[in-house]
Amino acid sequence: MTDDPEPRSRSITVVLKTFLAEEAAGAVVLLVATVAALVWANSSASEAYLRLWHAPLTIGAGPVSITADLQHWINDGAMTLFFFVAGLEMKRELVVGELSERRTAVLPVAAALGGCVVPAVLFLAVTHGGAAARGWGIPMATDIAFAVGVLALAGRGVPSGVRAMLLSVAIVDDIIAVVVIGIAFSTGLSWGWLLAALAGLGVVVLMRVVGVVSVAAYAAVGVFVWYTGFHSGVHATIFGAVLGLMTPARPVEGRDVIGGLERTLHPVSAFLVVPLFALANAGVDVRGGLLGQAFGSRVTWAVIVGFLVGKPLGVAAGAFAVRRLGVGALPPGVAPRMVWGVGLLAGIGFTVALFVTDLSFGDPVLAGHARIGILTASAAAAVLGVVAMRALARGSTAPGTPAPTTPVGPTGSGPLTGTGGPPRGVGGTGV
Repeated sequence: MTDDPEPRSRSITVVLKTFLAEEAAGAVVLLVATVAALVWANSSASEAYLRLWHAPLTIGAGPVSITADLQHWINDGAMTLFFFVAGLEMKRELVVGELSERRTAVLPVAAALGGCVVPAVLFLAVTHGGAAARGWGIPMATDIAFAVGVLALAGRGVPSGVRAMLLSVAIVDDIIAVVVIGIAFSTGLSWGWLLAALAGLGVVVLMRVVGVVSVAAYAAVGVFVWYTGFHSGVHATIFGAVLGLMTPARPVEGRDVIGGLERTLHPVSAFLVVPLFALANAGVDVRGGLLGQAFGSRVTWAVIVGFLVGKPLGVAAGAFAVRRLGVGALPPGVAPRMVWGVGLLAGIGFTVALFVTDLSFGDPVLAGHARIGILTASAAAAVLGVVAMRALARGSTAPGTPAPTTPVGPTGSGPLTGTGGPPRGVGGTGV
């Protein structure tokens, strides 16, 4: 007997609506944390700010203990949860969401690819090589929380298809960013530890094959994978994303595994992990002329140009190329001109951009310049994106277009799911 598709569709609808609402609310918390970090780092208590995040912390005991400063525990440890949740979002979109149908997936994938390549190329062009060029990956990713939250400010006149496209582009951006981090920032590989981590992933596959459903069992193996991955030379957060992608997106014994995990973990990621990351990493002391130095730095301008010029150009070029070739289509209600607004909003690249900055630059001066560029570009992209989207969305909603404020239809058939009926795989085994 198969599962009733209606409850399954409603489950996807609830997850997506909750996800978007939490992203918007999380953006507010993230903004507060960012402002707090900047104020703290530029106050008389700035030394306390630095001492706090560089205080050593040991977790574990004996041979299985790890000692690192608090900032690294957040960046390498807590952010693994962020990437795990990102992996869950990617898997859901790839299997039952907007990216599950070839024609609807091609355009956001092409737009995201263009939105990664063009900013990276412009970054390299502005920096002209040298140590500064190591930051080429900074302007590639989009901050989903900020982008979705800012889009809400554009008003009710924005078609829901725009939200679908922005979310899809941001998710593909995350996939590309994960690949870049895994390849470009893995140093000093230890094959023994790496093989142990891969063996742990193999155990996860075996557990799924034999029908293990205990979340605690998977969590225990996940901790093992993270620990061995941490010692392998591959950035440990990558294994969080991989584990998220390995999670079944279709029902397992009638349970919506990804939906349940997202409902539990997404609030923790959005309201605790990411704001904590911002608090630990966004505090740039701009006193002593650093702000003036930053705006005279090629790194700062490379980041700004990458986000504000490269992102919209790349997103638009990818989307228009696919449409011209006739192999992809825009979501319902999205006029071609709105792609430019999506591209501008995709230029809000805060969280992952700061993360890549930490990996790219050992020089605190270059890192500081990059952070100032990220903050400047993200703020400008937010303002320009809202203004542009409001202007581009006027009179754009065509008859039959889904209601602008509804992320998905009442049966999960809206633009975020990419299908006109119940999701594929209803009643099947997990994928």
